[in-house]
Amino acid sequence: MDSLTRTGSLGVTAVALAVGTTAAGCGADGADVRPSPTTSSSPASPSSSTPRTPTPQEDRMRIIVTIGEQRLAATLTDSAAASDLAQMLPLTIDMTDHGGVEKTGPLPGPLSLAGQPEGADPDLGDVGYYAPGQDLVLYYGDQGYYPGIVVLGRLAEGAADRVAATAGSVTVTVEARP
Repeated sequence: MDSLTRTGSLGVTAVALAVGTTAAGCGADGADVRPSPTTSSSPASPSSSTPRTPTPQEDRMRIIVTIGEQRLAATLTDSAAASDLAQMLPLTIDMTDHGGVEKTGPLPGPLSLAGQPEGADPDLGDVGYYAPGQDLVLYYGDQGYYPGIVVLGRLAEGAADRVAATAGSVTVTVEARP
């Protein structure tokens, strides 16, 4: 077989594999259900010793935010600022309510702003950092874009409502989730 024929056959095979893989990766509702690029859909051979790289979701740090008797789960983003916060844990912070949309309290030191935009428009349920005041922030209402806001992570579903239900100032404990 000459080189042109071999290349042509391989090219057709590669296109067929790509189309088949792409179609096989979609669920009935169109959601992507393919395995992550670091996993294989074929069984690993017994001699394979390549460690699996954690997915971005697995690699994120999970924390617990405790307000009174309520323990709220949250997940930090993969950022320099979130990593700095994780290094400070465990923390106990006195937080005050601001405008019926957020609870804020001072951190013991600044967090890195490396790789962060100038500001952010946090969503309900976000865990944030207000850089000018060096404050940790729990967003439970609609706060628009503001310079100096850094989104650090996200409270678990329903947790923002529980934060909103705590009136006035609170003492919050933030710790790594085991």
